[in-house]
Amino acid sequence: MEEKKVIFSGIQPTGTFTLGNYLGAVKNWGPLQEQYNCIYCVVDLHAITVRQDPAKLRQNTLNSYALLMACGIDVEKSVLFIQSHAPTHPMLSWVLSCCTQFGELSRMTQFKDKSQRHPDDVNAGLFTYPVLMAADILAYNADLVPVGIDQKQHLELARNIAQRFNQRYGDYFTVPDAYISEVGAKIMSLQEPTKKMSKSDENPNACILILDDKDTIIRKFKRAVTDSEAEVCCREGKDGINNLMTIYSIFTGRSFDEITSDFAGKGYGDFKLAVGEAVADGLEPVRTEFARLVQDKAYLKKCYTEGAEKALKISSRITSKVYHKVGFVDNR
Repeated sequence: MEEKKVIFSGIQPTGTFTLGNYLGAVKNWGPLQEQYNCIYCVVDLHAITVRQDPAKLRQNTLNSYALLMACGIDVEKSVLFIQSHAPTHPMLSWVLSCCTQFGELSRMTQFKDKSQRHPDDVNAGLFTYPVLMAADILAYNADLVPVGIDQKQHLELARNIAQRFNQRYGDYFTVPDAYISEVGAKIMSLQEPTKKMSKSDENPNACILILDDKDTIIRKFKRAVTDSEAEVCCREGKDGINNLMTIYSIFTGRSFDEITSDFAGKGYGDFKLAVGEAVADGLEPVRTEFARLVQDKAYLKKCYTEGAEKALKISSRITSKVYHKVGFVDNR
């Protein structure tokens, strides 16, 4: 029987996930568990490339872990852990940084973006964190990495690093490929539908958080920016409606043609209300399960402790082989 391929993905502990995080990534992670050996991670090491309040980071990390479980990650089927609990990641990152060119890192668009947003703290970690991201992936010899469009550049760097290591030291690393969901890979802002939905948006109505209550979700969708045509259909120039149709399609399973037919002759008000209700009802099980999990701190600790043990077992074996290949003396 063919062995299952390995999927790795991580998410930053920035508090509650947005609808964009959920539809573009996390919602798809649960079903992947049936097809692949899945390794999922809350990447708290990456989070400190920008200044964090320690208590808030700790709480956000635990909330993110619980949210992943609430969104369908089964700790019996997948390896789910907290990045800082696996010291193999930074251990491997140093070796990989010596296989990475300065020019490659200087071309990373996210470094440029974050440097502009945080000009008072352009630290070395911000510059080198794509190498740690490569280590996250290569520590498990992952075959596939679910990535959004904005992360493709980092995955390409991970591929380059793996290929360069293999050329220098002999084939060892699997060169990972992107796994990009066909639908909902990029959910846009409800207020500026040409921009990606982001929790950092100054307009609170631009972003849906998956733990928002039903009334809040419906209110935000009612205020979503559309256009003056009053026709529910997918067409170039109708960014707001196209975005709402994408969201509604994912939650209801209705095709774009069916949605157009369903709302023929109806106004945008009816459509926005329908989208809001579909999203709120679809997220209700996530909100309920999250509320249950965060109350059971002992169970959460058991899960992330066991997850770290599983992650370390795999990544230690791979990292040890890498250390041997580059010529480090074995201390065992």
